[in-house]
Amino acid sequence: MRAAQIRRHLGAPSTPLPRTGTEQGLPSTTPQLLRGKVAPAGAFEAAESPPLNLEFSPRDYITYLLSVDAEIEHCLMVQYLYAAYSLGGPQVPEAFRDSVRTWQQVILGIAKEEMGHLISVQNSLRLIGSPLHMEREDEPWDSPFYPFPFTLEPLTLDSLAKYVYAESPVNWDGGALGDEIRQRVHAQTDNPHQVAALFETLIPLVADPDYLPDAAFDASTLPAQADFDEWGRGYQGGHRGRPSGEPTQTPDVLVVPQTCRDDMVAALRAIAQQGEATSGTTASHFVRFLRIYVEMRELVEHTPLAAEHWNDARPPDFAAPQWQALQPGSKAALLSAAPTARAAWAPARQVAINPYVSLNPEDEGGDESATTTRITHPESALWATLHNIRYRMLLNYLIHSFTLYGGLNAAGAINPRGAIVNATFGEMYNLRAVSEILMQSPVSAENPAAGFAGPPFQVPYTLNSPFGEANKWRGHLDLLTASASVVEALYLLAPASRHPYLASLREADRTMRELILRILSGSIDTALL
Repeated sequence: MRAAQIRRHLGAPSTPLPRTGTEQGLPSTTPQLLRGKVAPAGAFEAAESPPLNLEFSPRDYITYLLSVDAEIEHCLMVQYLYAAYSLGGPQVPEAFRDSVRTWQQVILGIAKEEMGHLISVQNSLRLIGSPLHMEREDEPWDSPFYPFPFTLEPLTLDSLAKYVYAESPVNWDGGALGDEIRQRVHAQTDNPHQVAALFETLIPLVADPDYLPDAAFDASTLPAQADFDEWGRGYQGGHRGRPSGEPTQTPDVLVVPQTCRDDMVAALRAIAQQGEATSGTTASHFVRFLRIYVEMRELVEHTPLAAEHWNDARPPDFAAPQWQALQPGSKAALLSAAPTARAAWAPARQVAINPYVSLNPEDEGGDESATTTRITHPESALWATLHNIRYRMLLNYLIHSFTLYGGLNAAGAINPRGAIVNATFGEMYNLRAVSEILMQSPVSAENPAAGFAGPPFQVPYTLNSPFGEANKWRGHLDLLTASASVVEALYLLAPASRHPYLASLREADRTMRELILRILSGSIDTALL
């Protein structure tokens, strides 16, 4: 969804949210709503009310909001991954490496949870018969509901402040710490938003049977939805962020199948709770990001946080004892034990802002803005191209998994669904492996001081699924072919130390290709064709 599409429906960021007519017909206040006001019967004073938007039906408006949420989850996941991968490197003093490694593991865990949110929202769309939505914006921009302009950047206190704010509860004040974070955010974007605002709009509408009728929910879509047993494997109970002993528990990745209104409301509430929760025993994204912010602030800027400042940052409905228990321990002892580490240092490598590779060989990046960085180093550009292909493969496999029914959807490894699910997990690992290479590869062929490339995560030209099951599998073959060409080119440019990974990737792709050809031949499931 592009910014222009969003603005067409919602207008300027300050415009009140639109409402639609009811399923039974327009409400009695329609004439007033069309004028942007509601006049209670017998009352002279007119209360301000959001204007009526006649373009949407209730189900269509819910679809629109879910699509916006899907894009937000997708955007946050990619930005968190980039920030986490950027952490580490030889510039981190030895004394602080455990702390930085812990921050990386915690943020990677949050990114995995955002992936679960993205999948669960697809289940919601599937439940009400709406199209899946895997897109996301890939340029700096702003619009209603979107937390901040999309930016791939290394983790700093400034970028971390945006993550804290985006995941914070609505009306969070935060005292002096909150003021500091908002000041950092406003220095980067004029009109930031909190993800919670979207859920506060969306969930009441889904829960209201007078708004969205029961007939909108189709329980028969359940077999084509994702569930935790299949997609949440390995992440139950939380084993992330252990290098320095904390946190000892992280939440499950939420992958929530849904059959009715109550299921959908519960799923959306669970997603919102995992993001900005102000209660419960497991730390939300908001709390985990805030803890990292406090720790990084102390280690990088030598600014410890007093207990009263932490207490002042407590959201009003967060129990005081639980909040106090979440205050991160002071790193003062670590600083005093490593006096040489008091010199300026950065927890993240010097990686590019919004890196990209161009399909146009004549593009020299002359018209690029200061907020994008073209990767010009030949080997790095090849790795970045490979990253883009594997990113597209992951999204295509994921989309395909929501369209498999009946025999194609049977559990097991050697069948269409097993192949799709396993391939999706394989691409998650490939994206991490290639990202780590790019985080240590030069971005420029001419300027060694320009820093490292970073994974580009460029949005594919299309995420539309082709007609017919066979064509979907042929699409996977196309991407395997493209990847093979890049792998062969990398064998010529990459150092020998990276050949083992290329060899394992080539072997895995060969196996997948053979499996797809067997599926297309009908030897596994003759119902496929």
